[in-house]
Amino acid sequence: MPYRNAGESTQLKLAVLSVHSCPLGKLGGKDTGGMNVYVRELAGVLGRQGHTVDIFTHRHENQHPEIIELASNARLIHIKSGNGESVDKQTLYPYLADFVCNLDNFRKADGSSYDLIYSHYWLSGLVGKLLQSWWRVPHMTMFHTLGIVKNSLGIGEEESDLRIETERLLLNSSDSIVASTARERKIMCSEYGACGENIAIIPCGVNLELFKPVDKTSARKQLGIEGKVILFVGRIETIKGLDRLVEAISLLNIPDLKLYIVGGDGYSRDEINRLKALAEKIGVDKKVNFLEPVPQEQLPDYYSAADVFVLPSYHESFGMVALEALACGTPVIATGVGDLDTIIQPGVSGYIVPDNSAEHLAGALSLAFERHGFGTREVIRATVSGFSWERIARETLRECRKLGVLK
Repeated sequence: MPYRNAGESTQLKLAVLSVHSCPLGKLGGKDTGGMNVYVRELAGVLGRQGHTVDIFTHRHENQHPEIIELASNARLIHIKSGNGESVDKQTLYPYLADFVCNLDNFRKADGSSYDLIYSHYWLSGLVGKLLQSWWRVPHMTMFHTLGIVKNSLGIGEEESDLRIETERLLLNSSDSIVASTARERKIMCSEYGACGENIAIIPCGVNLELFKPVDKTSARKQLGIEGKVILFVGRIETIKGLDRLVEAISLLNIPDLKLYIVGGDGYSRDEINRLKALAEKIGVDKKVNFLEPVPQEQLPDYYSAADVFVLPSYHESFGMVALEALACGTPVIATGVGDLDTIIQPGVSGYIVPDNSAEHLAGALSLAFERHGFGTREVIRATVSGFSWERIARETLRECRKLGVLK
């Protein structure tokens, strides 16, 4: 497709699509997580650098106004589609054509034009593909999770053929694709038949200004936490392997041991009840604590108050919460998911376990509490110093230059 020439500009005009999930959504819920943070943080950095970024998302009731200024030159724009009510991502597909038309009507009324479309998740990718043909600009896409991978795990809801075939279409038609890990890029090529030449590996990032060590004593006093503290932060769903972590607690003979699980929403009620029943059955219910999701601004206190952060997931596309914990100087025990097996330095910043069995998790936790051989908080934080959002922005702009939309 011939694109209009936008390559003379040194400043990018970027349309970012996050259709199914608002970047300001409450983290830890059913459809909110790392992708929300990724979109918001990247837009903020690019906007402060002088680029123009408009993020388009589905309007969810009247929780937020139509337009929100996220940062200098970065706007979040809520687009109405269908009946304008909040809808689950599983039922959003029939509204996508309506979303596309309303988005383009907004663009015309606003007098905006864009050099590049950057879509996130397969639903946004479909919108991006349609807008690409209308606007005659390149389309870059990032999936964050892949349907084939989720189905291969056999955990949770089965992903539809519609999703998988749409991902295949987008992987073989988008101008540029961003994978967060080499593992994800390999799956795109082997399982979807994508051409590896246009797949860039750009990792996820962490806000190093926000996530930094807080005095542990002060953090614990603020939160009312004491004892030997294990922390998990994120969505509460089966794929996170939290039942394995609860079982691991029962194998540990450590006085004053506490597990704090931060996250979840109304959709998580069944899973939370299942985990509570399991904890009671195996006699660790007094040690397992469930906390409501908290704003990101408060998370450094939780990470800093913990002795160790655990991510027992069956799958993570990257593992951004682990980056946050490490940036706060807290060691991490995790399965080898996402890119964590290349980030965590065994014995220095944590441990990678072979799988999320209760025995392996308990063994790593025993080591973490029995020895004091981890690096200092400053040393642990230094292991993720290369994952700033400024770096992610630089690598994203590098891909934009390859597409000829930026000098």
